[in-house]
Amino acid sequence: MDDTVKILNGLIETSEDGLKGFQEAADKAKAPQLKQLFADRAQACNQSVRELQALVTSLGGKPEQSGTIAGAAHRGWVKVKVAVGDDNIAVLEEVERGEDHAKAHYGKALKAELPPQVRSVVERQYQGVLTNHDRIRDLRNQYRAAA
Repeated sequence: MDDTVKILNGLIETSEDGLKGFQEAADKAKAPQLKQLFADRAQACNQSVRELQALVTSLGGKPEQSGTIAGAAHRGWVKVKVAVGDDNIAVLEEVERGEDHAKAHYGKALKAELPPQVRSVVERQYQGVLTNHDRIRDLRNQYRAAA
């Protein structure tokens, strides 16, 4: 169970990074459609964090409560890129990078031996990450084509 708790805590950090990243993106995006999308995604990340924290607690572990240093650095990079380029495209590019990171972490977690009830939650959340990534990529491509 210690390995499962460690994996889940890693996903909590990843989801916390996503939550904060989407909040930052909502703040920086200029288009109302993007602001709303990013705010909705932040709320979904928050729900994922809470669900993962509950799983860790149910396994007798202590759930992580924050994101990573790398996530904080990434959000700082978003601010820099937005300052020098098209706000919407720059924000979408950085959000997509964040979703690439989340995809990698969830994919790695799914390669581990997980109890069935944990695996089902991680798989469902991973599908959400894939959907988010593809949606963000498609929007980025639309904004680039219009620029």
